[in-house]
Amino acid sequence: MDKETQAVFFQQMFPNESHQRKGLLQLLLYFRWIWIGFLVVKDEKGEKFLQEVLPTFSEHGICVEFVAEFPNVAFYSDFTDTIDEGLHIYHVLMNSTANVIILYGEIQSLAGDPKLPGISSKSKSKNNQNDHFQKDFWEQTFSCFFPNSKREVSEKKCTGQEKLETLPTSVFETRMSGQSYNIYNAVYAVAHALQSLSISKSRESTMMKERKKHFHNQVWWQVHSFLRSVSFNNNVGEQIAFDKNGEFVGGFDIINWITFPNQSFARIKIGMIDPTAPAEKFFKISVDSITWPVGFNQALPLSLCNDPCETGHSKAKKEGESFCCYDCHLCPDGKISKEKDIDDCSPCPEDQYPNPGKNMCIPKQIIFLSYEEPLGISLTILSLCFSLMTTWIITVFMKHKDTPIVKANNRNLTYTLLLSLLLSFLCVFLFVGRPDKILCLLRQPAFGLIFSVAISCVLAKTFVVVLAFMATKPGSKLRKWVGGRMVSFILLSCSLIQICVCAVWLITSPPYPDFDAQSMSEEVILECNEDSVMFYCVLGFMGFLALLSFSAAFLARKLPDSFNEAKFITFSMLVFCSVWLCFIPTYLSTRGKYTLVVEIFSMISSSAGLLVCIFLPKCFIIVMRPELNNKHLLMKRKF
Repeated sequence: MDKETQAVFFQQMFPNESHQRKGLLQLLLYFRWIWIGFLVVKDEKGEKFLQEVLPTFSEHGICVEFVAEFPNVAFYSDFTDTIDEGLHIYHVLMNSTANVIILYGEIQSLAGDPKLPGISSKSKSKNNQNDHFQKDFWEQTFSCFFPNSKREVSEKKCTGQEKLETLPTSVFETRMSGQSYNIYNAVYAVAHALQSLSISKSRESTMMKERKKHFHNQVWWQVHSFLRSVSFNNNVGEQIAFDKNGEFVGGFDIINWITFPNQSFARIKIGMIDPTAPAEKFFKISVDSITWPVGFNQALPLSLCNDPCETGHSKAKKEGESFCCYDCHLCPDGKISKEKDIDDCSPCPEDQYPNPGKNMCIPKQIIFLSYEEPLGISLTILSLCFSLMTTWIITVFMKHKDTPIVKANNRNLTYTLLLSLLLSFLCVFLFVGRPDKILCLLRQPAFGLIFSVAISCVLAKTFVVVLAFMATKPGSKLRKWVGGRMVSFILLSCSLIQICVCAVWLITSPPYPDFDAQSMSEEVILECNEDSVMFYCVLGFMGFLALLSFSAAFLARKLPDSFNEAKFITFSMLVFCSVWLCFIPTYLSTRGKYTLVVEIFSMISSSAGLLVCIFLPKCFIIVMRPELNNKHLLMKRKF
């Protein structure tokens, strides 16, 4: 028959090699052996094996450090070339960092682990000294000699009763080899097929002679169909059958080779590759049954290009090297790695941060400006001190309300200004403590409205001074505006504008309690979310009033002595404007509770500037120099 005809009748008696490759891949991945080397026979099968496994291994993250080919030695091979190639392979292995080497040779030596009886002394008759081959084998194997032997290499005499089972396995293998096992199965498969064919023919009702002739003429092509349908269990209980493609239905055993000091070895089955099983049971192995070499200390060996990255680190590819080779870099800020040898670090949740080892996330501490911490205590005490000072000044002015110095400065306007300053100091308590919904709604609008009233009072004082001076001119029409009408107009109009701005803010985008987990690496800031353009509108209107008051007071600073309160107003507004001009960049550059500290300090500083610059000189005269508190002296002095 030609080759094409032979291929039709070909029956493969060993498992499909694709199952072997797939099982080998599963074995490498199971033990995480991703840095390997290949030793293959230099022939067509070796090249085909590499072409099929290398791309698949690479897709699954397995890298190959080297591929070495050892020669397929034949009787006509050049011994010198063979030695050179062997030395080359030796140097490759010695310089390799891979702990796993895959040796690919004849497939028959890898198939099955038969438990069929092999060669033993019991299966042989007494040694026949007339058989020269058997005689030489016996003498060389057992290091003895028979009488009249030409090779007396030992003093020990052969008895012919020596047992083959006592020899090391590396010297003489008594068990059936994988190749012999396949031949054994093939013979039995053909026998079963012939038996089936014979039974089929015996059922025909033709004459014996015709049937015999028919059998001899057609048995060889008819036996093929019976061979494909063969299914039986051999003596070790393994099923022998073929699939629809004529391939042997079977898998591979995973064998643990255990070597001993006497050069013998044992083969222990520790798993199997079963292509007939479900996908999850295709690869089965018992790690506890494995006996590792002594050098491994019975620990699971690793085969990696470099040591695994510890927790808190991630892989970083080395330029110009295989993807299995990498450096280990510490996780960046805000990220961790809980496991070893991971590709990328994972970020912590917003409310957590990495520990120093960057292998776990720790809950962030929730912070806010509280009354228990030094900053909160200091600002609270400072606010209370100025509140008490303001209350004392109000008491002094009310006690001396009929004295010239109090009457000359518009008592109602003075009381309004002092009351707004008192509220501005007490407003600090809206900014200290744990933020809640009510505090967030009241905090900034109250601050904006109270300060607008205070600045409006200062602005009204300045305008009253200017109008009073201008109304003294003959025929002036401004006399009707001097008094309560102008003061009321300025206070109501300025306050109404600020009330409208705050109302729009509260309606469109009201402040609310919120957590800021981004600004601080190890803390979560509990704050009021006031990120709205209306907040800057409130500050902008306050700034406009302050600038207007400062300009008016500055222009009125050279008025006659009896009206020179404008000089104190000018200085107080200079302090006020300086504080809030410094507040803007400082506020924008700080984060968390320190923004509140900046705002509170600005509130206290600006209010204290107005209180000290405007009212302290008057209180000094009222309390310390009462003799100066009369109308005639006030007309001549500058206070």
